[in-house]
Amino acid sequence: MLTQLRQDHANMARMLHVLQRKQKALASGERPNFQLVREVVDYILDYMEGFTVPLERVCTDRLKALAPESGVLTERLSIDYQAVRQRLMRLSNDLDMILMDAVVPMDRFAEDLKSYLDAHRAYLRDERELLFPLIREHFNDQDLERLAEALPDGAAAQLQRLQAAYPELYAELREMPEPAT
Repeated sequence: MLTQLRQDHANMARMLHVLQRKQKALASGERPNFQLVREVVDYILDYMEGFTVPLERVCTDRLKALAPESGVLTERLSIDYQAVRQRLMRLSNDLDMILMDAVVPMDRFAEDLKSYLDAHRAYLRDERELLFPLIREHFNDQDLERLAEALPDGAAAQLQRLQAAYPELYAELREMPEPAT
């Protein structure tokens, strides 16, 4: 189970790397493929609903019972998750406007995108460095099984869905080297 969590984090790091490349292009005055940015944002929003929400719910509930002192951390992660999601929703709304040829200041959009990327990376780091060790320490096999049941299919199934639903993003990811995490 923890291997799947680490793999899912690596996949998210790749998505964030795609967005970072587009953000850097924007910051240097280039106009990136906004349709591809839209695909990445849609994929991340779908992923957060299908993966992060159940992970947070199962872990928070179970850790409260097993390690009450973890409540401060899980509450902070929950607040951080909501902040990351709000930033992403704002980007999504701005992308809608951009794709409809509305005037959106590109410098502000580039800064918002950078702020989102920084916040999401910090959230993933906190999960990896703070939450995952608690899971490893406190969850037994039955807890891990319950967690696995709450999460979506593994990376292979996700990759198939990605290829079908977001073809431009899939093509970009196949061409891209692995980012450093």
